[in-house]
Amino acid sequence: MAETPRTLRLSLKTRFLLAAHSFGIRAASRSDHTVNRSVLNMFDPKAAASAKPIDGVSSFDNTIDPTRNLWFRLYAPTSTATTDSLPVIIFFHGGGFAFMAANSKSFDVLCRRLAREINAVVISINYRLAPEYKYPCQYEDGFDALKYIDGMAFENFPAKLDLGRCFIAGDSAGGNLAHHVVLKACEHTFSNIKIKGLIAMQPFFGGEERTESEIKLVGVPLISVERTDWMWKAFLPEGLDRNHSVVNVFGPNAVDISGVKFPATLLFVGGFDPLQDWQKRYHEGLKKSGKEVHLVEYPNAFHGFYCLPESPEFSLLISEVKSFVQKQSSLT
Repeated sequence: MAETPRTLRLSLKTRFLLAAHSFGIRAASRSDHTVNRSVLNMFDPKAAASAKPIDGVSSFDNTIDPTRNLWFRLYAPTSTATTDSLPVIIFFHGGGFAFMAANSKSFDVLCRRLAREINAVVISINYRLAPEYKYPCQYEDGFDALKYIDGMAFENFPAKLDLGRCFIAGDSAGGNLAHHVVLKACEHTFSNIKIKGLIAMQPFFGGEERTESEIKLVGVPLISVERTDWMWKAFLPEGLDRNHSVVNVFGPNAVDISGVKFPATLLFVGGFDPLQDWQKRYHEGLKKSGKEVHLVEYPNAFHGFYCLPESPEFSLLISEVKSFVQKQSSLT
């Protein structure tokens, strides 16, 4: 059951950034469940790739399929000796399947920090967005990106990648996407990729039911029932509801994964996130299916806190991910 802290204390700068982001999303979200991309772009600043290191990390863009605007940005720490082999984190950004991109400034900052502090190569995937492209386009893009990376030659990159130590990560909608991409990857034989773990940062799951956290946590930053309903409506094709297995993964239409060789999962949940009850059900569902899952709860964290380095939990999350990557990488 959701436990709500009495007060969410945020700095004036953080409140301003969150208010601006929320205003932009509202302004760009039309009542017919389409997106005004021109308005959205005003509130979604982008960051360019930089071969010249920024904070000890170089970045490069690589196109997979221009017809789908499917591409990735690779982040490589430059402080590591070129002979060192680094684990790989394949990251899917959040944004309710309808907003943001791999080059959104907030995700560029996050991925750069992950690469530097974990000492890993981070590959951030840009996938198609709803409502122009509804389910299952995002999942197809995610899995096609994995297959493309599996077959790539990385000799010209500044860091040596070890695809045998590969982690699939994502935040919010990207966390949902990461789960389903990993599930499909479990059925596929890769040449080089070996998935060592799933990192789910406040994954975006739901259902037709209203949970206690959805009902109680009103007026918190970024997420509301009205907004998530809009996102699911924009994402799902006509005829599908929120009890579909891509939304409610352990709900009435769940896919049995008990026999699937699913990797260990690191799951982050925030006490001010209305989605937390769905995330905890995901935790329970993985456990009941016999899967290894590590739950990390931050009582005072709101949805998307990791996009703001000023938040107290930001460094804690980085530390947890680093420990998880190191532990899982050491296992044969």
